[in-house]
Amino acid sequence: MRTIPIPCLSDNYAYLIVDEETGQAGIVDPSEAEPVERVVQQEGVKLTAILNTHHHWDHIGGNKGLLAKHPGLSVYGHTSDSGRIDGFTDGLDMGGGLTLGSLKFDVLHNPGHTMGAITFVVNGCAFTGDTLFAAGCGRVFEGTMEMMYKSLNEVLGGLPDDTKLYFGHEYTENNLRFAEHVEPDNADVQQRLAEVRKVRAAGKFTTPSTLAKERKTNPFLRCEAAGVKAKGGGGSPAQVFGAIRGMKDRFRGTPSRRLRCGVRAPSPGAPLLSSGSPPSRQRSDP
Repeated sequence: MRTIPIPCLSDNYAYLIVDEETGQAGIVDPSEAEPVERVVQQEGVKLTAILNTHHHWDHIGGNKGLLAKHPGLSVYGHTSDSGRIDGFTDGLDMGGGLTLGSLKFDVLHNPGHTMGAITFVVNGCAFTGDTLFAAGCGRVFEGTMEMMYKSLNEVLGGLPDDTKLYFGHEYTENNLRFAEHVEPDNADVQQRLAEVRKVRAAGKFTTPSTLAKERKTNPFLRCEAAGVKAKGGGGSPAQVFGAIRGMKDRFRGTPSRRLRCGVRAPSPGAPLLSSGSPPSRQRSDP
């Protein structure tokens, strides 16, 4: 199996997953069709499926264009998103799965960012969309704080430590700045922030992470750590999570370095969002 990150829009990632035994490929969260199609052609693979982690416009924006180029694609998403994902063909839920060539995927339902948010797990890799980022997590738009806490710490947190995490946005540097704000004495956070700054200055990606790395540096997976608990005002881990997530919503970070230049945002007045998406000025976790 090969996984190829594809930058989309200003800071999104789509992921081309290639089954090397059959030459079949699936694309996770295609924000745009053109950059995905270019990589599909470069790799000489047969695109057979779209895997959407949730219904937000910046994760499904390329569905229609890819379906026009590749009629008959299977389009996977959570069962509850059947009316909100373009070209939707197959509904999935917790414990379900799908096959791509010789690859067998498991599906985890992790509501919070949206009610239909899911993660695709295959060969020790997890494609988490906007639920779990490197050193952060998505905003809670449709679920509750307790729901998001459980999705991160019990559902995704139940995966092995060496799981590779492929996330939906390049927010890592700013997320680590917030993590340092929460735990100023966390040496792992300080070291990772220094490393990430070098990586981003060189124009490289920070994806993937690992669950082991997140357990050391992601405040949203550390709600029982003394420093995080104190910053969040105490209470249950879920209450601490809610307090920290609220702080992150208000945190003034530095703008993310764009993954590539010259990509235009949708024009004002264009139908940016599928039903139930957050307002266009909001991001998954700015």
